[in-house]
Amino acid sequence: MATLDLIGTCLWFEGHAVEAAKFYVSLFPDSRIVNVSTVGAGPAKGNAFVTFELAGRTFQGIDGGPMFKFTPTISFVVNCESQKEIDSYWDALSDGRREGLCGWLDDRFGVSWQVVPAKMGELMSADPQRVMEKLFTMGKIHIEALREAGSKG
Repeated sequence: MATLDLIGTCLWFEGHAVEAAKFYVSLFPDSRIVNVSTVGAGPAKGNAFVTFELAGRTFQGIDGGPMFKFTPTISFVVNCESQKEIDSYWDALSDGRREGLCGWLDDRFGVSWQVVPAKMGELMSADPQRVMEKLFTMGKIHIEALREAGSKG
């Protein structure tokens, strides 16, 4: 029997919960769709409800309707070990669309992500001001450019 996390994440979609879950599961290792069902009561009655795991963490998605929208005030952080990994996740999640600054983007479903180096703290510690200034010139993060900015101090 699977155990549930004490705290989970539920994402409210407008008609794309299952599509989004399948997309996310295709991107991240150790991910899977656990269950797809329909909401039995309330304003979302009859709509999709999906439970899925991303990198071993449990998420739920519900097609709840148009009354709530995602905002960047909540985002998911993808900690990447290499530039290749940053490039891969950035390209897949942004799909050339809503790309922000400092590794931030919104995917095609409106969910906000931060695609960042796993060693961001180490990069920042070299020269926090210079590295931060360089970071604010970037959409997708370039590790080597941050490393160079930190070494100029």
